[in-house]
Amino acid sequence: MSRPQVAVVGRPNVGKSSLVNRLAARRATVVEHQRGVTRDRTSVEVEWAGHAFDVVDTGGWLEAGDALEEKVSRQAEAAVAGADLVLVVVDAETGPVEEDARAARWIRRSHRPVLLVANKVDDATREAAAWEFVGLGLGDPHPVSALHGRGAGELLDAIVARLPEGDVDPPDEPAEATATSGEELRVAIVGRPNVGKSTLFNRLIGEERSVVHDLPGTTRDAVDTVVETDDGPVRFIDTAGLRRRAKTEAGVDTYATLRSLKALDGADLAILVIDATVGATGQDQRLAERIAGAGCPAVVVLNKWELVPTEARPGVLATVGERLAFLGDAPVLKTTATSGRGVHRLWPALVTAAEDYAKRVPTGALNRAIRDLQQRQPAPTGKIRYAVQGASEPPTFTLFVAGRLPATYLRYVERSLRERFGLGTSPIRVRVRAE
Repeated sequence: MSRPQVAVVGRPNVGKSSLVNRLAARRATVVEHQRGVTRDRTSVEVEWAGHAFDVVDTGGWLEAGDALEEKVSRQAEAAVAGADLVLVVVDAETGPVEEDARAARWIRRSHRPVLLVANKVDDATREAAAWEFVGLGLGDPHPVSALHGRGAGELLDAIVARLPEGDVDPPDEPAEATATSGEELRVAIVGRPNVGKSTLFNRLIGEERSVVHDLPGTTRDAVDTVVETDDGPVRFIDTAGLRRRAKTEAGVDTYATLRSLKALDGADLAILVIDATVGATGQDQRLAERIAGAGCPAVVVLNKWELVPTEARPGVLATVGERLAFLGDAPVLKTTATSGRGVHRLWPALVTAAEDYAKRVPTGALNRAIRDLQQRQPAPTGKIRYAVQGASEPPTFTLFVAGRLPATYLRYVERSLRERFGLGTSPIRVRVRAE
């Protein structure tokens, strides 16, 4: 069964993300002491007393605001619309403000089950302040301190008590759920800020899940969504734009960058999105190095292709070939995510890359290939006695060698194996063991 959804909402800067981290017992979302850090919906699985449910962190909801604030508020509204329970978070330190009253009126109109959470009740002397929020009409407040954990267990008990029994996972389900999640294909969407990653992400999953705005750096957390396809479940992970170190300020940008790199390191596939109107930059080159280091296959997406003048297109493609050589023969797709043009070619490319990445070669066929390539081009020094494929994802071949093989010959072996077994653009590793 699908897990119940618990949406965490409220005005900006009341500690929603800190509360989500406390409920999840880990740092699952970016937290910083400034307004408006959270912008997208981020879902985190929580288990308590044998029950499993998803807690959905949202950005601050405002009745009116600028263009970006309105998009963030729409994300919060979408989270509430799909929630089985809503946690409305308020700040007991500052007391009730008009923004809290407006948020309360919005939540009452949603007709969703609600728990009122008074955050920043760090000790018993502040508990009285929590009761000032009774006038919001959302029931009795649950005093907590997301920072120190005070009242978190009682709040989790209250959440479990309000969840719909028919949707709660029974205690013996987690093992099966873990096995299923292991079959997911994890696809990380990475790139510099403001190249269209979130727009592409929304196109791929078929809904507006990530906030899209012209302001660079809109996405702060790695936002993921599982999409059921004919080839099985695929988890698309939208990441924050990776900046040059000199432009990464301490705090929220650092955390966002670390989460993006963690998402990339745990991915099965990577989509590197490049702004075609700019071409491949030095930062794109460093991202390609990082993808190559992670050992996962990549698909390069030249986004905003329709905006590139016809006469400039050969030059753009040339810079991609020169600066992204780390990715080998990774396919390069030309798209415009805002209109959807060319996006349909992305999924077949991902499927092919995933199949090549997981391919295993029988030992007999592998050694026949080794024999043939040595007969065709003997090594100047050393000789390969036999080979085995020790692993897949990526395909990893171990050569048992007498003597010493030059690096140029190892590259010849890699190319030959790639062509012989149709490994396409997947990264492969060739290791040497001397006998």
